[in-house]
Amino acid sequence: MCPRRITVLGECVADAFTESAGTRNELALRVLPGGGPANTAVALARLGTPARFLARLSGDVFGRLFRTHLEASGVDLSHAVEAAEPSTLAVAELDAQRQATFSFHAQATADWQWTSAELAGVDLDGTACVHTGSLALVKDPGASVVEDFLAAAAPRATISIDPNVRPLLVRPEAYRARLAHWCGLADVLRLSEDDLELLLPGTSPEQACDTWHAAGARLVVITRGADGALASLDGERVQVPAVETQVVDTVGAGDSFTAGLLHHLGTRGLLGGRLTDLCLGDVEAACLFATRVAARTCSVAGPNPPWHDQPARFAPDEALVRHLDSTH
Repeated sequence: MCPRRITVLGECVADAFTESAGTRNELALRVLPGGGPANTAVALARLGTPARFLARLSGDVFGRLFRTHLEASGVDLSHAVEAAEPSTLAVAELDAQRQATFSFHAQATADWQWTSAELAGVDLDGTACVHTGSLALVKDPGASVVEDFLAAAAPRATISIDPNVRPLLVRPEAYRARLAHWCGLADVLRLSEDDLELLLPGTSPEQACDTWHAAGARLVVITRGADGALASLDGERVQVPAVETQVVDTVGAGDSFTAGLLHHLGTRGLLGGRLTDLCLGDVEAACLFATRVAARTCSVAGPNPPWHDQPARFAPDEALVRHLDSTH
């Protein structure tokens, strides 16, 4: 079954990776297009799900980079806003485990300036799922506008949210204050163990799932790095293992996982409502698929998810190639 469209709303961020320069007085940066929602839209499109991205794209050098990258990956930018503000820049440093720590340059940038008028004309006919999260849902002045858009979309589409907590930009307390409301809007809540510790410090993943179910989220998935992922559907839980891979870096891994999860559910016709036909076996299969997509993203530099129609980019996981091909 060919999946219906997924609409993704959120930011594009220029991810600048530090590299060794010729002298001690220089710092070289390698800039790649990123940002959690943008990464998810790219991964969805590359997997074969029609993906539309609602973003406010600057006309600066980074904004032009974003447009080229998104369009080359097959993402629909027909409703992207041409913004006058500059793009957001994130400088990434990799630790010994190749995990990235970011510092952000995001004062008065384009991504957070949503107005109701900019989203009022978005047609959701044909959209099975609306996915958002990260800073779009929490950073003013656009956060409330995005929440209202989700509330209006909910009667027609599955709602997916990834909080993607960024404490250097927005204090965790701001996320906590909005989280119960997000769960009331969301059918799918996907987050990482790091997010969990910032949102509910000292709480076990199982307790957190129960808390978020009680607030309204039907499916909660917590990704746990090398320990795989825990998925909870109305309190029924399943743990799926991670896929072993040679890690270049983990940038974009969670976003690719989310894309793999939604793509797999969409190809089986399970998106488009309140997940009423979803069973735990469906969730487990989708999470297993998503871990493989995330692993392939970790095997290359930056947020560069794999393509469904270029098996060499997935090799040597032939089972994944066959799985991908079977979804079309």
